[in-house]
Amino acid sequence: MQRLECPACGNRVYFHNTICACGAPLVFDPEAGRFAAGLAPCAKLEELGCNWAAEGGPGGLCRSCAMTDTIPDLTVEGNQKLLAESEAAKRWLLANLARWGWFTNADPGPRPIFRMLSEREGDAQVHVTMGHANGVITINVVEADDAARVLRQQRLGELYRSMVGHMRHEVAHFLFERLAAVPGFLGLFRELFGDERADYGAALEAHYANPKDPGQDYITEYATMHPHEDWAESAAHILHLVDMTDSLMATGLTGPEIPPPGYDAYADADGEHLLTVATAVALAVNEINRALDNPDVYPFVLTDATRHKLNFAHDWLTRGGTIAPMEQSQDTAPPQMAQ
Repeated sequence: MQRLECPACGNRVYFHNTICACGAPLVFDPEAGRFAAGLAPCAKLEELGCNWAAEGGPGGLCRSCAMTDTIPDLTVEGNQKLLAESEAAKRWLLANLARWGWFTNADPGPRPIFRMLSEREGDAQVHVTMGHANGVITINVVEADDAARVLRQQRLGELYRSMVGHMRHEVAHFLFERLAAVPGFLGLFRELFGDERADYGAALEAHYANPKDPGQDYITEYATMHPHEDWAESAAHILHLVDMTDSLMATGLTGPEIPPPGYDAYADADGEHLLTVATAVALAVNEINRALDNPDVYPFVLTDATRHKLNFAHDWLTRGGTIAPMEQSQDTAPPQMAQ
C-alpha cells in the first residue's frame, strides 16, 4: 500500500482512517488511489466505517460496498464489527487490484458479487463455507475474529490465514473466470497447472482425507488439491508479495537486492525480477519479526516450480482492465470452489 496523505493538511494518514488529526474528514477515491477533498462518503460510513467515496453522489454506496448483496444479521452481537472488518479487508484487496486496472471505471468486465455471511445467527450456530461459484463469492465474516481464525489455522496446520488472504484467494477464482474467456489462456494454464475440468468434489474429498505435502511444486498444501486451488493460491501469493513489497518501498527503506526508493512493484512487468525483489523484502521483514519473537510475516519458500506459477499469475493479473467482457468459455465449467 502506498503512503497516503490528508488532502487538507498533508499529514500522513492510513488507508482505513475516516478522519485526520487535523479534523478533516477522509474520503478515499478508489479510482485515483488517494484521499481527496469534496467527495461524498459512502452510505456505509457510519454503520461500517467505510471511508470510500460514494459512486453516483451523496447517499450512494461506494464501489466496494455496492459489490455486497448479502450481509449477516447485524442485531446479533458482534456481527456488525465482524462485517466492518471483513469489508475493510475487501476494500484493501480492491485497492490493490485497481493498481492493475481491475474493477476500475476503465475495466469493461463484470465485478464479483459478495455474500457476507456469519456463523453467528442469534442463538444458532450455522455453517458457512467460504467459496466462489459463478461470480458470487461467499465470505464467513467470523474469520475477522482473530481468535476464531487462529484456532482454524492451527487445526488445519496452515502457515498463514487472514481475512485479506481469504479475499485474495476467492477473488482469484473470480478472475480465473474472467481470464478463461481470453483466447490462449486456458491452454497455457493447463500446461502449467493441469486440467481444471478434473472432478472438483472428488479432489476436495481426497484432499481432506489424505492431504498431500506441497513439496517443491506447490506454494501451499491446499494448492495440491486441484488446479483451481493451485491457481487461486498462486494468484493470492503474488498479491501478498506485490503488496508487501509496495508497502516496504513506500517507507523509503532499502537493502541488498531491494531497489532504491521510486520502485513501483505494481508497475514491474518483469515477474521474475519482481519475485526476486519480493523474496529479499520477505527475508528482511521476517528478520524484523524474529527480533520481536513473532512468526515470520511470509513463512513460505519459493521454489523454481512455484516461482514459475506465480510468474504466470503475475503476467495475467497485470493485464487488469484490458480483459474485455466475454462469455464464459465453454471449455471450462467452474465448480463451487470452497475453502
